[in-house]
Amino acid sequence: MKNRFKRILFLLLLITIHQSLITREALAVCPICTIAVGAGLGLSRWLGIDDAVSSIWIGGLILSSSFWIIDYLKKKKPEFPISNFQFPIIFLMYLLVLLPLWYQGIIGHPLNTIIGIDKVIFGTALGSIMFLVGMWADKKVRKIKGKQLFQYQKVVFPVISLVITSLLIYYYGGYLY
Repeated sequence: MKNRFKRILFLLLLITIHQSLITREALAVCPICTIAVGAGLGLSRWLGIDDAVSSIWIGGLILSSSFWIIDYLKKKKPEFPISNFQFPIIFLMYLLVLLPLWYQGIIGHPLNTIIGIDKVIFGTALGSIMFLVGMWADKKVRKIKGKQLFQYQKVVFPVISLVITSLLIYYYGGYLY
C-alpha cells in the first residue's frame, strides 16, 4: 500500500512540476476563490460526503492556496525571483495537507480505495487537475472574448469545474469500486 501511495504521490508531483514549469505568467488566484473552495470542502465534510468527493475540494484548495501564496510573495517582494520557488511552494502545500492525513490513517486505509487508489489521493489529484482546467477555461475565454463575460468569472470557472467533477464522482463513482 505504501508503494502505491508513493507512486500516486510521484505522479501528482510530476503533474505539478510540469504545470509549474510551463507557466509563463502568474497563475494568481484571488482570495475569494480560495474561500469558495474551502467552503465547498467544509460543506461536503459536514454533510458526510464520501472522501473521494471531499478530497476533490482538498486538491482545489491546495492548488488555490499555493497560487495565492505565490502571488502574495510576488507582490510583497517584486525584486525576489519567486518564480524559481513556485514548485517548492506547491510541493510544500501538498505535504502540509497530505502528510497529517497519512499519519492519522485517513490516507492509506485499505478499505478506502477507488479503482485501487486511495480515495483521498485520487480525489486530490483529480481536484487539482480540474482546478487547473477551470483556470485554463477562464484564461481561454478571456483571450477569445478579450474580456471577462461576467463578474467573478475567475472564481466561477474553477469552482464550477470542481462542482461538476464532484457530482460526477458522487453519482457515478460507485461504478469505479
